[in-house]
Amino acid sequence: MPLFYAPDIAQNNELPAEEAGHLLRVLRAQIGDKLHITDGKGSFYNAKISDIQGKRCYVEVQEVTRPTPFSPVRLHIAVAPTKNMDRIEWFMEKSTEIGIDRVTCLLCRHSERKEIKTERLYKIAVSAMKQSQKAWMPEIVGMTPFKAFVEQPWEGLKFIAHCEEDDKTILKQACPPGENALILIGPEGDFSPEEIALALQNGFRPISLGESRLRTETAALVACHTIQLINQ
Repeated sequence: MPLFYAPDIAQNNELPAEEAGHLLRVLRAQIGDKLHITDGKGSFYNAKISDIQGKRCYVEVQEVTRPTPFSPVRLHIAVAPTKNMDRIEWFMEKSTEIGIDRVTCLLCRHSERKEIKTERLYKIAVSAMKQSQKAWMPEIVGMTPFKAFVEQPWEGLKFIAHCEEDDKTILKQACPPGENALILIGPEGDFSPEEIALALQNGFRPISLGESRLRTETAALVACHTIQLINQ
C-alpha cells in the first residue's frame, strides 16, 4: 500500500494539496478507500477517505501506531553541498532511506556552492521516506557558516572527517553503539586548516572513513551507513 505524508494529520484531517492531487488524479481514489499515512514524526496512521470536495481530500483516522525507531540514536550530518546539485540530492535520497535525523548544509572556506535552496532536498526526502516506508522525516537545515555551526551545542559525540595527515580513528571504532553522532563532511577542497583547528577546539574528534579518498556525497553516505550499522 502506498504511504502518504501528512505532517499535521494529528490535528488536521485534510491531506496536503500535493498528496491529495496524487491520490485523486493519479490513483482515482474514492470515498471509503483506505490509506496508510505517516506524519514524519514517528507515527503511522491507518485511515479512510471520508470526504472529497473538488481537489480537497479529507480522511478519518482509524488506527495510530508508533513503531520502534529504526535507530536508537540521533544522527546529524553537516555536509558542504557540491557544485553539482545532483550529487547532494543523491545523498539526501539515500541517507533518508538508510535513516538520518538531520542534514545541515555547511558553508566552508573551500565550498564550491555558496547558496542552496532546500525545497528540492525536502521533496526528495519526502519521496524517499515514503518509498522506504519510514515514519521519520529528516530535518533539513539550509546553508550555515562553519564557525557558527561548530559552536552550537550537541548532545552526543562530535566528529570531523578531513583529509589532512593526522592521528585519526576510523569511525566504526570511534563511535560506540548507543551514542548520538554529529559528523562534519567537508567540500571537495577539504576543510581549511583553520576550520579543522576550530572544530577540534569545539570538541570534534578527527575520524577516518577508510583508505579511499571519497567524494563529498560518498563520504557523507558512508558516515551515515556506518553509524546505522554500528547501532543495529
